[in-house]
Amino acid sequence: MNSSDSPRRVVITGLGLISPLGNTVDQMQGSLASGRSGVEPLTLLPPIEDLVTFAGECREFTGDIDNFGPLEKDVKKAIRKALKVMCRETMMAIASAQQALADAKVSDVEPERSGVLFGSDYMLSPPDDFVDGMVKCGAREGEFRYSDWGSMGLEQMSPLWMLKFLPNMPGSHIAIINDLRGPNNSLTMRETSSLMAVREAVHTIQRGHADLMLAGATGTRVHSFKTIHAIQTEQLANSECPPAEASRPFDAKRSGMVVGEGAGSIVLEELESARQRGATIYGEVLGTGSSIVTDTHLKGNRSQALANAMRSAFESANLTADQCGHINAHGLATTAADAEEATAIGEVFGKAAESVPVVAAKSYFGNLGAGSGMVELIASTLALTSGRLFATLNYTNPDPACPLNLSADGDRPAGSSFLKLSVTPQAQAAAVLIARV
Repeated sequence: MNSSDSPRRVVITGLGLISPLGNTVDQMQGSLASGRSGVEPLTLLPPIEDLVTFAGECREFTGDIDNFGPLEKDVKKAIRKALKVMCRETMMAIASAQQALADAKVSDVEPERSGVLFGSDYMLSPPDDFVDGMVKCGAREGEFRYSDWGSMGLEQMSPLWMLKFLPNMPGSHIAIINDLRGPNNSLTMRETSSLMAVREAVHTIQRGHADLMLAGATGTRVHSFKTIHAIQTEQLANSECPPAEASRPFDAKRSGMVVGEGAGSIVLEELESARQRGATIYGEVLGTGSSIVTDTHLKGNRSQALANAMRSAFESANLTADQCGHINAHGLATTAADAEEATAIGEVFGKAAESVPVVAAKSYFGNLGAGSGMVELIASTLALTSGRLFATLNYTNPDPACPLNLSADGDRPAGSSFLKLSVTPQAQAAAVLIARV
């Protein structure tokens, strides 16, 4: 345990991702610099009733072992063996984690002092997994015999079926494959899963329970069930829009979110430990915050929750809002969510909201579910290292309801720090403040 009264400083030393902008950090950075959108016509699903016709799909990710980055022979063998019990979301998680660990050059760490904190959406089995069993029980004969499912239907399913869809499997696989025996936890908190994983991983290191933590999240809204859920419960972008122009965060003509998929991971380390091994340091996590606000009828107040989370992050960092270099917004591109987020930023930043630049990475790929926050956090971390912000795509008509200083041209300084925000429709909010060291 750390005996000093000062909290242990936590830094980022590795980055990895699978995204609609490519399977590597370099690919995504190039796409952000050139303003290339990753939203294209659907390929993983057929168009759904003309309501969803495009998405931010990870088209280059096939699940082939070559998608998992540079691997030692033993690690490659372990991943190949485990692929049969991984769904696509878990595969993306493992690939992003292996990239981050390779980027951090993690090869000789103390296993008991190294852990995993990974987030995900709830994971659902596709309908195809049930078809053989349903047919056995009479589904094609016009009457499904429920009483036969236990004796006849269930035996048609893989005995390892459930292992593919448990939300703790990404963290479990990562720990086992890489012999990370320290603290391990899994979070399922929708779009805030990424930032909450970072928050808990940072606290784990600050408490002295670990020296290194792999934090990440994986998610999807491109799924035979989840896309239907999105149609039923959320405002989706106009399907008649050109795909690359559909995600329009904070723009007055925004029509809703674009569905997407992806995963991201970062390696977090205690500062002195990272320096001693000569690690590349991308930034320091200065503060984090979280909040959930609902009324007595459980209706969420996203604006208040975001404001609470931001204040908590600045307070824990002992900084004021006007010292923030830029804001990486949740930027969902729905009418209500963007206006509520803008209100929260204005409440916390006050006059500084007119000058602090805001970027919205979802303009490039839509909502990646639980994976969004981490991929977006990595995008701003790269901006810190390059010194320049990327543009927010499709921002051409400022909305009076969102009086923010949007970075629309990609030619602004990133500053020396940034605040990343995420929030769910149920008003669970999270904020992470990161700065150059």
